[in-house]
Amino acid sequence: MALNTQTMTDEQRKSVVLEYLKAFDNGGVTSTGGSILDLFADDAQVYFPKWGLATGKEQIGRLFGEVGGMIKQIEHHYSHFNWIFSGTDTVVCEGTSHGEHRDGPWRAGLPEWGAGRWCDVFEIRDWKIQRVFIYLDPDYAGQDTARYPWLQRG
Repeated sequence: MALNTQTMTDEQRKSVVLEYLKAFDNGGVTSTGGSILDLFADDAQVYFPKWGLATGKEQIGRLFGEVGGMIKQIEHHYSHFNWIFSGTDTVVCEGTSHGEHRDGPWRAGLPEWGAGRWCDVFEIRDWKIQRVFIYLDPDYAGQDTARYPWLQRG
């Protein structure tokens, strides 16, 4: 891991998170036309449910390619984000989204138990994402219902 050479404010860390999320909404392309992977440190880690832990840009690129390859379109609801700042390198962002997965559309709150609500925990230093753990239901189209009896009650 690289030595910390720049002190960042919470607002600066927030700007990195927003650039990351907007790049997802833009097919993996940042506002400057670069790759979303440019936002990551070389030895960064990303966790995604049902995929696991990716370490380094090569594995992160594979994770994003495999997961992103199933998503036709996504839009994050920026005006509804909740932010938690730790006073250190950690930023937590909770939010909602809608879009279309290859298996069908989703929108947070429709149905209430469905996909679209998420929470990401970031560590950001030197303008690079060092770590992001993504917490969400990866069943975007809501097809995994048979295993949950409360969903069968309608």
